[in-house]
Order: sequence, then structure tokens, then C-alpha cells
Amino acid sequence: MSNQNLGRDEAAARSALITTHSYDVSLDVRQAADPNVAGYTSRSVITFSANEPGASTFVDFIAGSVHSVFLNGKGLAVADVVDGSRIRLDNLQPENQVTVTGTALYSTSGEGLHRFVDPADGQCYLYTQYEPADARRVFANFEQPDLKAEFTFDVMAPSDWQVASNGAEVLRTQLTSDPATSRWDFAPTKAMSTYITTILAGPYFKAEDAWTGTLGDGTALEVPMALYCRASMAKSFDAGALFDLTKNGLSFFNELFDFPYPWGKYDQAFVPEYNLGAMENPGLVTFTESYVFTSRAADSQYQARANTVLHEMAHMWFGDLVTMKWWDDLWLKESFADYMGTLGVDRTTDWDTAWVNFANNRKAWAYVQDQLPTTHPIVADIPDLEAAKQNFDGITYAKGASVLKQLVAYVGFDAFVAGSRRYFRDHAYANTTLADLLAALSAASGRDLAEWARQWLQTSGISTLALEETQPPELTESTGTTESSQDAEFSGDVLGSVAVLQDAVDPATGRQEPRPHRLRIGLYNFDDAGALVRTDSVETDLSGSRTEVAALAGKPRPALLLVNDDDLSYAKVRLDPRSEAAVRGSLDKLSDPMARALCWTALWDSARDAVTPAALYVDAVVGFGPAEPGIGVLLNVLGNASTAVERYVPRGRRDAVRRGFLTAAAEQLRAAAPGSDQQLAWARTLAATSRYDASLLGLLQGLLDEAIVIDGLAVDAELRWNLWHALAAHGEASQEQLDQELARDNTAAGKSGHATALAARPEASVKAAAWDAAVNGTGLSNQLLSATIAGFNTAPAPLLAGFIDPYFECLEHVWAERSIEIASRIVRGLYPAGQDLDGHGGTPERHSVILRTDHWLSSRPDAPRALRRIIIEQRSHLYRSLTAQALAAQAPAPSAAP
Repeated sequence: MSNQNLGRDEAAARSALITTHSYDVSLDVRQAADPNVAGYTSRSVITFSANEPGASTFVDFIAGSVHSVFLNGKGLAVADVVDGSRIRLDNLQPENQVTVTGTALYSTSGEGLHRFVDPADGQCYLYTQYEPADARRVFANFEQPDLKAEFTFDVMAPSDWQVASNGAEVLRTQLTSDPATSRWDFAPTKAMSTYITTILAGPYFKAEDAWTGTLGDGTALEVPMALYCRASMAKSFDAGALFDLTKNGLSFFNELFDFPYPWGKYDQAFVPEYNLGAMENPGLVTFTESYVFTSRAADSQYQARANTVLHEMAHMWFGDLVTMKWWDDLWLKESFADYMGTLGVDRTTDWDTAWVNFANNRKAWAYVQDQLPTTHPIVADIPDLEAAKQNFDGITYAKGASVLKQLVAYVGFDAFVAGSRRYFRDHAYANTTLADLLAALSAASGRDLAEWARQWLQTSGISTLALEETQPPELTESTGTTESSQDAEFSGDVLGSVAVLQDAVDPATGRQEPRPHRLRIGLYNFDDAGALVRTDSVETDLSGSRTEVAALAGKPRPALLLVNDDDLSYAKVRLDPRSEAAVRGSLDKLSDPMARALCWTALWDSARDAVTPAALYVDAVVGFGPAEPGIGVLLNVLGNASTAVERYVPRGRRDAVRRGFLTAAAEQLRAAAPGSDQQLAWARTLAATSRYDASLLGLLQGLLDEAIVIDGLAVDAELRWNLWHALAAHGEASQEQLDQELARDNTAAGKSGHATALAARPEASVKAAAWDAAVNGTGLSNQLLSATIAGFNTAPAPLLAGFIDPYFECLEHVWAERSIEIASRIVRGLYPAGQDLDGHGGTPERHSVILRTDHWLSSRPDAPRALRRIIIEQRSHLYRSLTAQALAAQAPAPSAAP
């Protein structure tokens, strides 16, 4: 049985026994470019103390083989001390040194040391990715966040490569015995956790610059900077813009945190086949190279990149300087970085929509995650590493950031910053828990935050807020009515008694957990020009399940009452009937971008929750999407509409709703301003929707072969592959044609587009081959695996029906045999999610895939928790889509779009 899944209790016992001081790590990757060489020599020298002489512990190392183990100068028998991924160390002394030498393996899964061969020029590139516990795939170590140490790396690599690490390069020596090889020696780091160490090696393009700032005491701080990307992408690399952004961020955070940037240099590398958006390795941050835009990108994509850059920069303090003790407190770094990334974009760039995009995008991710049966408190229960891997989710990131935004509203920004500064001073280069942060924030704000933390950080689920109005006395007397319901529509000109109702069931306990909310209620009316504008607002504190808002009583009745105006709190909002009618009739007249984004979200939540038919949401997108100026919001609502069509609209109505949506996309493609982001958004929507509707394939083919030219539209590589994906899904793209397109775009992105289009072809043999490559084969890298799965899933349900039983039969084998990253992609990606309610008893509970999922879960209670979590979440997504279909099937056909 594998012993890679380190438990929290084991980690606590080890950290109670030992204290790590330093690592000296040597890696030899000079043969990395040879595909026949599976691994590389890794040597790790660790010095550490033990407070119980004679005790035992273990070192972690997931290796191809272990060559030797020396403890305090004595060689240990490898066969005796190596057990799977652990190396046992007995008879510890007060001070110890262990040296482990072995062959570590190159990765194609994005875990450990990833090896990538660029199809454009055949060059080999290496980079590392460790979070939460994959440094042990590269060198022997004590793999847990609270055993910090200083790290010194040296790397043997081809002389013509670029090599970088956390520390600055201090020496580069060309070997006299092998001039084609050089050795890079890097400066020791300050104390850090194993998971944020890193190595980069390959023929990367490199740009250099530096930032100089003045600290609060008047001294100057200079930070050397470098940017890396693959050589074949250099012409698309906007290094100047990235350096400007980085300099602005360093100026902002050094002043905000009043703690000098602690890691010396600031390098950033954009690397291929990356599993994450980015990783906060101090001194050398790594990003997905998707942020190097080789095709036309919308302004919102550049803003999203800026957000990620500043998110990772905030980690230099939150997460790297001060690190959580164990993964239960993962939020201590991710929630803060998510909040600070958005704050940084808002404060240091020209974009004025940072919080709008946060509300419409990041929080939407949290809302989805928080309604799953596997949701968890922000401060989570993480018993082991597999659970930690699954908790890099919308709760830890976006909900945590949303709650921090609410905390800022609660205690004030100045107190929040003062508490953060104290937290850094008190715990620099150490590890912390929730209690440490609360102590700093409570001291700075003068508030006892224990109850706030219990309500917001230690409970699960999302509050749903709705307005309840009671008629004013004069209206009650005239009508003879004694009381009105929440859903009543009043004809009076003034508001009666208004209360906010809070439904806050914790999915984990089933109990109501109402939370305190500091929020604003906006009153919107039509002005003389017909715009829907805010004419008044009321700030209030909510507590409990019902809070009366006395300040609203007697005010003129507005066209729209918007709860949580300006998005100060974390909650779903149900529009009252009058407000919903105003939004569905005049959303494009709502001039404030944040208010408009919140209304889009309210409409989407209503559709997802099966409160209103999903087709009504699609109607709103068709009616008001063309007038939406915010490209981030537009891309989000177009994606939501696509999901609504394919998942939430019942099969009997889907073709008609999809056809209307597709027709609108084609019309707006031609009507949008030439070269605009809106034109690009509608083009992408046209291609994506056409995967399921063949009516406009002639237009797609015409765009590809340039028989049809639309002014301003760049039919570049990314859009071309999207168009080919749609054509392939209808059998209108042969392998020869797709191979020719790959020859035209022989890049990493091109290979992914090619894999997706090949697997999308509607042939049984194609689907069987894609399934076999994904489930049984090991030749696909992480990126090509996901691309193949995406193409496999682009198919009518009957073509995939035969893979439902094989899916459930392969789960345990896949989980046991593949790395957790690869296994998670297979399990999540191949779940039979594209189901219709028709023909399955009329209720979601009786659908055959729901029943099959329930049987698998009930018959395997001892399956790994992380595997069960993915299955439970996929079942929940399917159940939600079937529930929405059931609601829509019972409702009358929706009216035409506005």
C-alpha cells in the first residue's frame, strides 16, 4: 500500500520531534533532453535537531530509486530503511545530518520536475511545481509546511541553458571535463517551507530589470527582476508591461505591509503545461504560459493576469514569510492573496473594474463550491495531503477573500492593515494558525473577533438574502389587508416595513448559521434619460434570520431594491418581484457596472437554483448581452448562458433555445465594433455553441478558409482551433485536415487544440480510442490529457452512453495507479455529466446515472476520501442540472427575449 499520503497527526508528531536547519540540494539534469533518460541524480543533505535522542523519524522521497542513505556519517542499508516513499531514520542524535542520493524521475503530470519538449523547435524545458507536497519527488526532505529551513541549491545542466532557483545565482562553472555542462550555484535562502522551493532550467528566453524603492526609514531597497518564457514564445512576450506591473506591485505592497520585500530578487517564469494559474515560490514565481498571449486576448484577460501577478506577490508576505502550520489553515495564505490581488489591481493599475470582476467571477466560483455537499468551512478540516490537494478550491480562495472584504467593512481598512503588519512582525519566517491572526487583528481593531471568526470562518454554506415587506398602515387600512407576504407586489408609492431575511443552512450540519453582514441596500430609479440609477442607499448590519431595516420604511418605492449593493458581503441575493421585473426588462439601463454585475449574478443564481427557468437567463443574455460594456462580465454571462443551454434547459426545449442563442451570437459577431473585445467574445461563443448545433457550420468554415471576412475579426490560432473543434464535433473535419492545421500551428497550444478536435469527432472508434488513451494509457501529458477529455465529452449522449459503466468500474484502479493530479483530471473529467431528465422517471433522484453514482458511493464507504469527494461533487452538479430541467419542463415556454 502506498504511504505517500502523509497524515496531519503524523506531521504533528514529526514536527514535535525535530527542527530542520538547512538543506543542500544537488540536481544533475544534463541529460534531460534525451527522452530515453527517465530520471536524474538528486542529492539532499539535511541538517536537523532532535529533542529526543535515540528516537526515530522518516524522510520523504518519491524516487525512481534510492542509491544511498547516510545518517551522521554512517551508511544505512537502503533495503532496510527505504519503505515506499519514506526513509526511516533511527537512533537520532541531538544534532543530525542525513544525506540521501537517488534517481528522481522527470514528470509529465506537472508534479515535481516537469519535462516538456517544445513542438515548435524541439527544445527541452524543465520547471518544478510542488504544492502541496511534491518537492519529495525531486529531493529527499521533510515534506510539511511547518518544518522550515534554509535551502541551498546547485544544478548541473547544459551550458547553453538558463537555470534559476529561489536564491540568486552566485557562481556558474563550466566543467572542464564536460564543457557542454555547467554547474549553477545559488545563494542560500532564508527559512522557508519545502513546497515553495523551486528550480527552472532550459533554453528559456530571459529579460531583466530592477525595482528600487524607498522604505519607511528612508533606506533604499533594490530588487533585481527577471522574466522567463520559452524561446519560441519570445515574440509574443510583453515583458515591458509585466515589469511595469511588477514594479507597481512591489511599491504598493512594500508600503502597505511596512515590511521590506524579504526574498532578494523577484523572478517570474511562464511555463508550459502548468497545473495552476501560478505558484508563489519566493524569488522565482511560476505562472501558466497561457498568460503569454500568442493570440488575440480580451482586456479582461490582461486584467486577470495582473490580478494573478499581484496575488502571487502578496504571497511573498502572506504564505511565504508567514506560513500556515498545516493545511487546515491554507486560507491564511490563499484568501489573503486573493483579496490582495484584487486590491492591488484596483490601487496600482488603470483598471477600474477589479472589484466588479471579483464579484462577477471569483465570487461566482465560491458560490458554486459553497453549495456542494462537500463544502467546508474556510478554516477546513484537512486530515491528510490528499485532502489538502482537493482544498485548493473556491472556498479557500474566493469565499475567503470575500469574507476578508466583509471583515474590512466590519473593522475598517486601517485596522485591517495595522493587524496585518503586526502579524508579519510577530511571525516572520515562522508558522501560524487562525488564533495568531485573530490576535493581531483584534489588537489592531479593538474588537474581539472570536465570534466573527466562528460565524464566518468555522461554518459552511452561503447565506441567501431576500427582502420582506409589510404594507404601510395607511395602505393596510384602505385595502382591509392585515399583512402581506414576501412575494406580494404593492401598488403604493412608499415602502412599508422592510426586513432582510437570511437563510443560512450549513450543509455539513443542517443547522441554520446566520452570519453578521455589514452591507448596503441600494434604491434605483429611472432618470429623465431612461437610465436606471441609484437615487438613495441605506447601510445596515444584519444579524440572525430576520433584520428589520427601519431606515427604508416610508421611502418612495424604487424600481429596484438591491440588497448587498456595492458587494460588501458574501451572500446570494433574491430579487423581490418588482425588482426582478425591472431587471429583466431594463438590465441594460442600469448604469453602474457593479450594480449591473450583481443583477446578472442574481439572475444566474435564480436559474442555477431552479427558482426560475434557465431559458429566462438565456433570454436576458440575448437581450442585454450586446449592450454589456464590461468585457469581463460579458464573457462570464456568455459562458453561463452556454452552461444553461446545455445543462439546465430540458432536452425538449434545448434545440430552440440554443438556436436562438447561436443566432444572436452570429448577429452580434457582425454588429459589434470591428476589432473590439465584444466582437471576440461573440466569436468565441459562436464557435463553442456550434459544437452542438450545425446550422452555422458554413459560416465557421468560411471564417477558416477566409471565404468570409468579418471586419476587425482576427481569425488567429486560438480561434481557428475553436472553429475546428466545432466542425470536428459534427464530422466535418477529417484527421488529414486537422493534421494540416497542426502543421500550420505546431505549438504546445496547437497540439492541445489538435488533440481536442481529434477526440471530438462523432465516431464510436474515435471515442473508444480517446477513452483508452486517457484511462489506460500513460502517454498523455497533463495538458494533452485534459484536451483529449474535452474532445471526448463533445458528443451526443447516445455516443457516450456505453462508457458509463466502464467509468465507475475504473475509478479505484485509476486512483491507485496514477498520480493524484492525473487521477483527479480523469475522475472529474470523464464523469457522465451530460445527462437529460427525459426518460428517467421524471425526477432527478431516479435518473440512472444518479442511481449508479449512489450505488458506487454506498458500496465503497472506505474508498479514499479525496476520490469520494470528486464523485460526490460531480453527482451534485448533475443533480442540480436535472433539477433545473425538471423545473423548466413544468413551466410554460418562456417569452421572447426583451
